[in-house]
Amino acid sequence: MKLVCAQNSLSTHLSIVSRAVATRATLPVLANVLLIADETAQQVRLSAFDLSLGIQTSFAAQVEVGGKLTLPARLLNDIVSRLPDGDITLEDDVDEAGESNWNVTITSKFGRYQVRGMSAEEFPELPVVAEGDELHLASETLIDGLKGALFAASDDETKQVLTGVHLTMSAAGLEFAATDGHRLAVVETVSDDDSKVESDQALDVTIPAKALQELAKMVEKQAGSSVAVKFDQSQAVFEWADQRLTSRLLEGQYPNYRQLIPRQFARQLTVDRRQFLSALERIAVLADQKNNIVKLSLSTAEQEATLSVDAPDVGSGRETIAAQITGEDLDIAFNVKYLLEGLKVMPTTEIQMQLNTATSPAILSPLGGLKATYLVMPVQIRS
Repeated sequence: MKLVCAQNSLSTHLSIVSRAVATRATLPVLANVLLIADETAQQVRLSAFDLSLGIQTSFAAQVEVGGKLTLPARLLNDIVSRLPDGDITLEDDVDEAGESNWNVTITSKFGRYQVRGMSAEEFPELPVVAEGDELHLASETLIDGLKGALFAASDDETKQVLTGVHLTMSAAGLEFAATDGHRLAVVETVSDDDSKVESDQALDVTIPAKALQELAKMVEKQAGSSVAVKFDQSQAVFEWADQRLTSRLLEGQYPNYRQLIPRQFARQLTVDRRQFLSALERIAVLADQKNNIVKLSLSTAEQEATLSVDAPDVGSGRETIAAQITGEDLDIAFNVKYLLEGLKVMPTTEIQMQLNTATSPAILSPLGGLKATYLVMPVQIRS
């Protein structure tokens, strides 16, 4: 194998696939990246796979002799990322019979490095979905849904199904949902020509948040592209441009989250999102000192909302912002982190908050644009 490529191309694509390299590899080869040099296509394909998440990406190169082998991902990335701009050459050593011994020499204009690899035959193949269901999504649709839901997924591995995002597809569009038991984020995207099911079976799967976080980063750099999604009972495969991401599906029944969302509300608050967010960020400095709790007081007569924190050993804080409020006055408390994270992903100027009592769920929604519902459970206030 012998190829010449741009240093920045190899470095960029190594950074992409390195996110799927196993940190505690059960097989030594899983700590490696698979490199395939295609002489016909004049491309280099890189793959990494930790048996749950797989990432594959390709880029143009001058391939003089085709071949494939695996190289230590971290070491290769560290070397290539520090090389100067310009062309670099990768060439493996061969014995008298013409067989590779998996030693690769990396040559730049200032020097050369040799890295010991392993046979490509030991590297497990990334999963494929040959006969599963398929749909196509505009990259913007996928990014909107992921950004609006991912933050609410649980990081508690004992509740594994909640560590993912649940995707369902209907004639109306694609729905993304995530919950950790304390809050729930649901984003509904509208179906269009680039977002349609090519199957008789509707999409209804739960995908690990870790895989979808990597997917969001990768797709965001490919704005305007269409993403093909294939899935069966155990795997989801996302393909676009010259990149591919595979992920196992999470097993177990996802909660019926729709039944958690109240249908009627006794109180409603409409407020400028940035103003609300800024006030919360300031008040959170004190809230961090004691349980992250912030109290929200609604005054219908004054048409204002007051945020307050009382941390006896540290101090107290209070901010008031103008708001449009309907219904009776109310004092309700929340984990300030949950409010901040929800407001940060809402892309609109104004948000609406709907409430019933101090102990029942509150719903935050952006006004205009994205159709999103964010449910937050309040914290009980002790008198």
